[in-house]
Amino acid sequence: MNRRRFLWTGAAGLSAGVGSGSPHDSFQLEETTVAQLSEQMKKGVLSSEEICKLYLARIQALDRNGPELRAVIETNPDALAIARRLDAERRSNKVRGPLHGIPVLLKDNLDTADGLQTTAGSLALLGQPRPQRDAWAVTKLRQAGAVILGKTNLSEWANFRSPHSTSGWSARGGQTKNPYALDRNPCGSSSGSGVAVSANLAPLAVGTETDGSIVCPSSMCGIVGIKPTLGLIGRSGIIPLAFSQDTAGPMARTVRDAALLLGAMSGVDPRDSATDASRYESYADYTQFLKADGLRGARIGVVRQYFNMGPTVAAVMENCITTIRGAGAEIVDPADLPSFEKWRDTEALVMAYEFKSELNRYLAGRRGSIRSLEDVIAFNTAHRTQEMPYFGQELMKEAQEKGPLSEPEYQKALRENHKLTRKQGIDAALKRYRLDALIGPTAGPAWITDWVSGDHADSGCASPPAIAGYPHITVPAGFVFGLPIGISFFGPAWSEPTLLKFAYAFEQARRARQKPRFLATVDYFNP
Repeated sequence: MNRRRFLWTGAAGLSAGVGSGSPHDSFQLEETTVAQLSEQMKKGVLSSEEICKLYLARIQALDRNGPELRAVIETNPDALAIARRLDAERRSNKVRGPLHGIPVLLKDNLDTADGLQTTAGSLALLGQPRPQRDAWAVTKLRQAGAVILGKTNLSEWANFRSPHSTSGWSARGGQTKNPYALDRNPCGSSSGSGVAVSANLAPLAVGTETDGSIVCPSSMCGIVGIKPTLGLIGRSGIIPLAFSQDTAGPMARTVRDAALLLGAMSGVDPRDSATDASRYESYADYTQFLKADGLRGARIGVVRQYFNMGPTVAAVMENCITTIRGAGAEIVDPADLPSFEKWRDTEALVMAYEFKSELNRYLAGRRGSIRSLEDVIAFNTAHRTQEMPYFGQELMKEAQEKGPLSEPEYQKALRENHKLTRKQGIDAALKRYRLDALIGPTAGPAWITDWVSGDHADSGCASPPAIAGYPHITVPAGFVFGLPIGISFFGPAWSEPTLLKFAYAFEQARRARQKPRFLATVDYFNP
């Protein structure tokens, strides 16, 4: 059989979810939500330990064996012990909240002071001294009763190494595969988190985004992703790229589950001054804003400038607009951004400066032999065969040449970034057209993974909210030849409640999420 034809056939034929009738479709937790898992634990049908065992077996079958998705870079040796302790708490009537006993995967750039390593996918950090404390987001998750199940693969160093990189590849984790078509790319850099959630390797995962790294893999893997307002989730203990844009965020199969994860991680981080502004803007429970009729009376603007991905993507988006209109919203079309794409050069400059500055600070704190960006570059050069078999480190070298953040060139570029994406971008469009939110295609369909030429990404609408530090939610919108695409809802700072209301109403009306069907053809161990 022709391999490419087999992969494409598997991607194009989609099942409706649980109970599709396949003899192999027997995974007990297929498409199971957080609420359903909690109910099973409450009733004593399953314990947290049993749930974790099921997901760990699923990871072994689909990630390490079978199709080798390579979404999970490492599982937590302490996961079952943690689950047992949380089960004991539940038996003593101590339930911390909706995430009590729920397994969560973390992108491998979030620090954990446990048996897991934190490497950003790089061999340079493998075996280095482990972080002395958890990232703030991880601390919050542990307090909420979540079980850290493991770390997910990513585009190495959050995809800031070369302009010719291949998303989803790291020297430590290899190439993560899109679960809808194994020869296609999952997008990056939170590729492993997106694939793991989509393939039901876990109910929830945490990603990080600087520009598109949560929303793009979420879109291409058919799940929900939230890139929150900068400062809603503390960033201490996250291997940095550009602090003026970096943030962690939830990745889940439903808007409700993503909202639960968002609330668990929100709050003021004493090690991140950016979160001071969230003191009166964050919520412990974002599910209170989810309403099936949440689009009724809303005024939604269509950013037509991003409808440049071909007629098939445009057709899906037109159907989505019809869905939103049918849910009671008023559509303003077009509602374009006045400063469209004018921020590209300044964003690249800001990233280069901030990457060097913040990575040097972070690595010095790890107290290992790799203490600076210069050390990373030298390590990659010395281990070229393992670290650079497909692409180089041009972006790292450019960043190494930059001076301190006090330089006028950097200061001017940062101001220009914010002006172009805020005042002359999102804010201008919202004000001009009197809008509650903006929508557009998150990204095009997944491209074929190409180690020779690198990524072939279509330009979605991730950049304006990412550079502005504004919230952005992507929701499954439909399929193009069996490949999922997402629709984006974005707006001003701290508008997560409004965007979640719209995203949930759209999700309930559209019901576009479908699991990757190839998983139903795989024989895997189900204890």
